[in-house]
Amino acid sequence: MSAITFFSPAKLNLFLAVTGRRSDGYHELVSVAAPLTWGDTLHTEPGRGFTLECDDALVPVDDSNLVLQAAAAFARATGWTGGAAFRLEKRIPMGAGLGGGSSNAVAALRALNQLAGHPLDMAALAGLAAQLGSDCPLFLHGAPVVMRGRGERVEPLAAMERTRLTGRRVLVFKPAFGIATAWAYQRLAARSGNYRPAAEAEAQLAQWRSAPAAPVEALLCNNLETAVFGKFMALPALLAELGGRFGLTPRMSGSGSACYVVLPDAAPVPAIAGSIRAAWGTRCFIRETAFA
Repeated sequence: MSAITFFSPAKLNLFLAVTGRRSDGYHELVSVAAPLTWGDTLHTEPGRGFTLECDDALVPVDDSNLVLQAAAAFARATGWTGGAAFRLEKRIPMGAGLGGGSSNAVAALRALNQLAGHPLDMAALAGLAAQLGSDCPLFLHGAPVVMRGRGERVEPLAAMERTRLTGRRVLVFKPAFGIATAWAYQRLAARSGNYRPAAEAEAQLAQWRSAPAAPVEALLCNNLETAVFGKFMALPALLAELGGRFGLTPRMSGSGSACYVVLPDAAPVPAIAGSIRAAWGTRCFIRETAFA
């Protein structure tokens, strides 16, 4: 069999309300996450055992990588005795809050399921994805979704809701440093007053969903910013500058450090990018893309 190739998109959290901490240590959340038209590419072909290569030397290719963890979980769940050689073209920066590792894991699950003759249906794949990480199940849908629980309960947005997102241009930008997801949630947990009441979050989401004329900009929020911005002051400083100078509504995605802005049609992207580089230096990451 020739190589199987799956696109592995980045995602943005447009709405992220962390509502509390569970007894098992995970956090409860209500979130709207949307995949982008930009991301990584995972090539998979039959092999002996499971191996991983990557074109980014900074990406670990041992068992700490979610691609190989996904492969091991698939083999345990299905009893499949085959193997696969994975080759990852990495474009999503690490430590960004863009879901790169989770997206790669789901691409691996989908590729292995195809190699093995589809032993798992969609529900079984979703259950396996949820075991790998809270962000993983959303990538099985290829469209904007609402996530609840710790992220494992996924509800696709309705078609009319998706039209407010699909095709909208987005500028994604990240400083040279990353932020560990576990650190961000631990910092939020240490400040319990930063949790958002679940009823309040659901009410805001319901209001946006029921208002067909409400743009995506009216949905944007992320209460993890309250935990992260106090430590990484470069983030709020730049977001405030972009808002004041260009009239934009920039936000942080997930636990950061990547941020984004939904671009109006006439947005002066070169000038916006220039302001980002002036604030964060030439090593920062900037990418214009769109919602899938």
